[in-house]
Amino acid sequence: MGRVLVIGSDNPVTHTIVDLLSTAGVPIEFAAGPVAALQRLRARSFAITITSPGTSIDEDLALLNEMRLIRPGIKCIVLAPYSTSQEIIAALRARVFACFTAPFDAQAIAAIAREAASGGLTDDDIHLISARPGWVTVRANCRLLTAERLMSFARELSSQMQDDMRDAILVSFREIVLNAMEHGAAFNPEQMIEVTAVRTRRSFVFHVHDPGSGFRQEPPGTDRIADPTDGLIANLAVDDLISDLTDDLTNTTDNIVAHIRRREEKGLPPGGFGLLLARGAVDELLYNEIGNEVLLIKYIDRAPPIQIDPLVH
Repeated sequence: MGRVLVIGSDNPVTHTIVDLLSTAGVPIEFAAGPVAALQRLRARSFAITITSPGTSIDEDLALLNEMRLIRPGIKCIVLAPYSTSQEIIAALRARVFACFTAPFDAQAIAAIAREAASGGLTDDDIHLISARPGWVTVRANCRLLTAERLMSFARELSSQMQDDMRDAILVSFREIVLNAMEHGAAFNPEQMIEVTAVRTRRSFVFHVHDPGSGFRQEPPGTDRIADPTDGLIANLAVDDLISDLTDDLTNTTDNIVAHIRRREEKGLPPGGFGLLLARGAVDELLYNEIGNEVLLIKYIDRAPPIQIDPLVH
């Protein structure tokens, strides 16, 4: 287990993160500020750093450049009071491990830091393909932790949306990313998915492309879910499923591993209902001919069009 360097110790969220990591047995050291952090890094290696919640993303990226001159492989979780789309793009370009802004989710931050400290992971799990404000495309390998990292950037890119709209599209995005990684790539870290986030004046759109052979469509109007191995789950209503799980998914303290375990506890197939659940949280769900590309659309200032029936693996 690698060490975690926590910068700044005068913020309540920092104390909560440290308590969670300590409870999990992760070795931690503090640095009062940037100068102390650089001194610590010269003295010994760390698996990952967590920046102070009080510093801006620009300040953190400047510090990250200095830290990499000392420890080129250092990973960094950026905490900041706020973000802009330009700053999130800059963070992606700088290969920041994850990015969080206030109000902070200490449990999610600690979970990502704990996994990063366990070793075997790199910043290169997410590759920025193209980026400008309003349009960001990345390629990401199919690890559960990479999915968590994608969620941290997706939250920040959608931060200017109203909370209910933001929660809705993030619910759908998480299900589609899990579906793509699980069924499209069997969680094979050698496989990649491609994700594009687009913000227009009237909508927010996610496009996800996985390397698999595609989804199969259920008959129009069906209220049942296709199990990838055992056929249909009888008498499982779409509305009941959505209402049962949406609270779990919109809870930002819930991580993806916990979400998968909860699905198993409910006796549900491992992700086969992802598009069905996603349909209940966005205004439009569109897919390509073979079904390995999905568009999620959430409208901001007008009523949505008629919903298209989803697909399931």
